[in-house]
Amino acid sequence: MKNLLYILVLCLISIQPIRAHAQDDNETYDPFFDYDEQDGAASEEADTNFFKNGRFLTMGLLIGQRSFTQGMSHLYENNVCVGGYLSYFFDLRFALQFGFTSGSHNMVIRSPVDTYTGGIKMNAFSMDLKYYMNTQNVTKGLAALNPYVLGGFTSISRETMVKNQSEFGKDTATAFDIGAGIEFPLMQKSMYFGVQGLYQIVNFRDEGSEIILANGTDKTGLYPNGDILTIMGIIGINF
Repeated sequence: MKNLLYILVLCLISIQPIRAHAQDDNETYDPFFDYDEQDGAASEEADTNFFKNGRFLTMGLLIGQRSFTQGMSHLYENNVCVGGYLSYFFDLRFALQFGFTSGSHNMVIRSPVDTYTGGIKMNAFSMDLKYYMNTQNVTKGLAALNPYVLGGFTSISRETMVKNQSEFGKDTATAFDIGAGIEFPLMQKSMYFGVQGLYQIVNFRDEGSEIILANGTDKTGLYPNGDILTIMGIIGINF
């Protein structure tokens, strides 16, 4: 009986380390455990990099030239437009930008009968998504630059005034924005100067209609169709 108990105790002692070893192996090589740990570390590193080097908000002023294509280029003269914007950064790469621009343009309509003069005033409210490109792998002197692309929508209001003509008034249209730009950091990255080009595909409701003046007796052969191109200089502040 004593021999039987002795053998049983030895068996229990020998089984216990095997179980402990198996448990350690399971914990060590558990693929889900390893994935959660690595994923958490990567997420923490990204958050730390954003809080250390990223921007939360930027505010800026815009000034540049607005020009036109197709029929509007024969009607409206190029001129200066000004505005401002506010950008909110989701992370180091993506930002949502709200902007406003305004400007006036002289208008000249030449027909076989007469020449008419006037002007238009354009106000634009925009919402664009910006993506900043990664420049860490380029030359050290260029790594501090911030090139970006953007796309979104703009609501454009147009007020047209032509001397002694009542055929014109106010109208609005929605434009699709496509653009790109680059920022140059200033004052230890607290401010920046930039350049941005924006092409706006816009369709006003009368772009397919010929402009007819003098109470419908003077056909000009002109159509107010086309798109809008702006080249802007930027000065901004980072927060």
